Amino acid sequence: MTIRNFIKTFYIRSTGYSYTNLGRLFLRLFVGIMLIQFAVKQIATYSDICNAFPSVAGLDSHTSLIVMICIETICSIFIMFGFLTRLMTIPPFVAMCIAEYHLLHDTLSSAPYMLTWQSQGFLPIMFLGIYFFILLVGPGKISVDYFLSLHLIHSDDKSEDEELEEV
Repeated sequence: MTIRNFIKTFYIRSTGYSYTNLGRLFLRLFVGIMLIQFAVKQIATYSDICNAFPSVAGLDSHTSLIVMICIETICSIFIMFGFLTRLMTIPPFVAMCIAEYHLLHDTLSSAPYMLTWQSQGFLPIMFLGIYFFILLVGPGKISVDYFLSLHLIHSDDKSEDEELEEV
């Protein structure tokens, strides 16, 4: 095989083949692990941050923190396994919207010129983008959702190709 053929083959394989299901799995695992680490940190420092945590939707700061920890752990586990994926992206999406509001509200009210690209205010936006992407594209074929859908399709004696055209 010549170098020209090697480069041509490599280029075609690197641009023509798509690993969307593997990419969705990676993104689900990545965002799940990233959000679970926040839950673990909040559990470890619960007594220190419970009074400083903002109260949300009429709940006191203790209850808001417990709700946030539950969202971070339960939804992350479900997203990583790909079970009820689209449904489980909604609570963290809403939580990240609220977190972004509180981070920007506190930062911009004290010193708006202090907001830089390194500020924590951009972290919830990153999560929002990832959750929105997962909400749009779904979990992919390497997920519990996909295997459950296959089971439901086969239990109705239907064809997989008819039901799942673009998974």
